[in-house]
Amino acid sequence: MPSLPHGTWPSPLSVDDVTGGTLRLSAPRAHGTTVVWKETGADGRGVLVAATNGILSPVPTTFDDGEPVDVASRVHEYGGPDFALGEGVIVFSARRDGRLYVTIREESGWSAPRPVTPDDETRYADLTLQGTTVYAVAERHRGTSAADVDNLLVAVDIEYGTVTTLREGADFYANPRPNPSGTALAWYEWNHPDMPWDATTLYVAELIGPRLADAVAIVGGESEDRVSAISPAWTSDDELVFVADPHGWWNPFRCTDPLGECRIRPLNPSEAEFAAPPWTFESSLTPLDEDHVVTRWTRHGRWSLGSIRLANGETEEWMAGLEPTSEIAVGDGVAAFVGSSPTSPAVLAELVLAEGQVRVLRASAPTLLEEDYVSVAEAIDWPTAGGTATAHGFFYAPTNPTATAPAGELPPVLVLVHGGPTSATSAGFSPFIQFWTTRGFAVLDVNYRGSTGYGREYREALNGCWGVSDIEDVASGVAELARLGLVDGQRAVIRGGSAGGYTVLRALTSTKAFAAGTSRYGIADLALLAGDTHKFESRYTDRLVGPYPDAQDIYRDRSPLFHLDSLSAPVLLLQGEDDKVVPPNQARQIADAITARGGEVELVMYPGEGHGFRKAENAKDALERELAFYLRALRIEG
Repeated sequence: MPSLPHGTWPSPLSVDDVTGGTLRLSAPRAHGTTVVWKETGADGRGVLVAATNGILSPVPTTFDDGEPVDVASRVHEYGGPDFALGEGVIVFSARRDGRLYVTIREESGWSAPRPVTPDDETRYADLTLQGTTVYAVAERHRGTSAADVDNLLVAVDIEYGTVTTLREGADFYANPRPNPSGTALAWYEWNHPDMPWDATTLYVAELIGPRLADAVAIVGGESEDRVSAISPAWTSDDELVFVADPHGWWNPFRCTDPLGECRIRPLNPSEAEFAAPPWTFESSLTPLDEDHVVTRWTRHGRWSLGSIRLANGETEEWMAGLEPTSEIAVGDGVAAFVGSSPTSPAVLAELVLAEGQVRVLRASAPTLLEEDYVSVAEAIDWPTAGGTATAHGFFYAPTNPTATAPAGELPPVLVLVHGGPTSATSAGFSPFIQFWTTRGFAVLDVNYRGSTGYGREYREALNGCWGVSDIEDVASGVAELARLGLVDGQRAVIRGGSAGGYTVLRALTSTKAFAAGTSRYGIADLALLAGDTHKFESRYTDRLVGPYPDAQDIYRDRSPLFHLDSLSAPVLLLQGEDDKVVPPNQARQIADAITARGGEVELVMYPGEGHGFRKAENAKDALERELAFYLRALRIEG
């Protein structure tokens, strides 16, 4: 076995394997024996795939005019559930114009898509189809600023193309869910400056034709303690389940007679989270039968799949080995979900409930690595903030059976910072992470304070402290790994995207912990972000930093753009030119400022890309540049 420096080990994973050969599987929906899901390929285009009784059937991939179908929604810019499935019918949102389209299953296959909604700058997401009615969140754009956006609840008649406004006036809405008979609707809503994980109000109202009667607040509202109530689902016409965190954890609750006496009780009070932050309208409860709901929950950063018994709140974990990473769809005797294992690519799986057997309908990629090449995540905790707090994450040791490092050489470490920042990383197999570990890098994937999955207190620990606590956590994580003798603390590099990109830039301008950093569409000037971003996040920093402009001194103090005299390492900036979440002027400004001070910076702008890189050629170019950048910064020659 050759002795080679860390970072130069011969990896079986190429850049193309990571950026061009993997499908992103998402959003399974089920009706009867049919399961439909979305696949996003290397070209960034979303297509639908259907399977009936496990047998695949093609869904149209082009419109009548020959243009390829691209299933996507841009509500909140991030989108969300962008299609719905009924009996022999699929309704979906098209990226090209934001309209809803319908395709019908006929004897010869699925029909060509026809438009349902008007071409009027309205976007749709979070679709639920009942009969011929789609209940959805709509977003109407009257101009180019966040103030020119209206969000509403609507009902769309897919036969006649009529769009009826059900509810308006709040800043945001999510999860419109009709009861089984279509006589009542549940949803939740919230207003600036809150995000949906801060405080929401869960409502129920009687449906009278295509109109709502007076709404009844089930949980939340100004008179109650602040609570995030999300994921409503009906188990019968007069019983509702939902997830809320009045006791500090996103736990399931049951409400009987919601339009009458409204009796609410907790189903499973525990230190576990039964939801993920609803960036894209995620829903985490799905009725199974009159006695159970299907759900997923996380403890210590790892997800489980199972059911909750409505009578006593008892959970039953169904399987091990696959962590659910998507909503769970329930059809006739099956539960479909996207699952991830520690050692192989994610799959779209169908669990046959009567047999407990898993049927893989689609793999996101071929088996990319033999098992002895795979670095398996190890959950770790470490002291931070001077020992007064604890941070969490996953550590991946360099792993390659064909190479070893010279005696006494510790590996460099790549620190990964997830976006959000109200989000989390997980332990599932990641070709991107294995790309580095097979080359001899260690990887630390950080769930810094502010991440989800560890309760509300941990989630809110970043409030008022963004740009401080997250920096402490990534820097102390490197120090702890070095103390344990697992990495070379002098050869740490850091990368992140969006909010994670901000943490990268902030870490490079406020610590000496890193030898290089990559910011992908990251934030350089917090004040600029507060005044120039999309509606959904336009008040997000009120909680994370402080209200603007009242806290403008804090915004400036925490903005990397104004601390470049303290820049400690070279920077790689990767940015989409069409980004509406973090506008490209952020990257241009900090690149120009670093250059003016004689610092080392590389800025790459990708035309046609938004908040993330959809095109395979751009993703490939970005990863190739990143690898070369770290090898150069760490003076690794191979």
